Amino acid sequence: MVPFAVAGLIAWAVAGLVLLVFFRGWLTENGHQNWLWTCLAGFLWGFPGLAVMMRHDAKRRRRRAS
Repeated sequence: MVPFAVAGLIAWAVAGLVLLVFFRGWLTENGHQNWLWTCLAGFLWGFPGLAVMMRHDAKRRRRRAS
């Protein structure tokens, strides 16, 4: 499950950076600056998700070992 959480973190980070670097002017002109905040929120919420997935995987490994 951890790779899915990491992939989500990377996807939000890349989307945010692409918007910031290539579309910042367009976002400002059209009033879509909240898209950048959405990417930031997705990226930051990915860290608790990553922690949950790491804990889930650890419990699954312990169950399989016993």
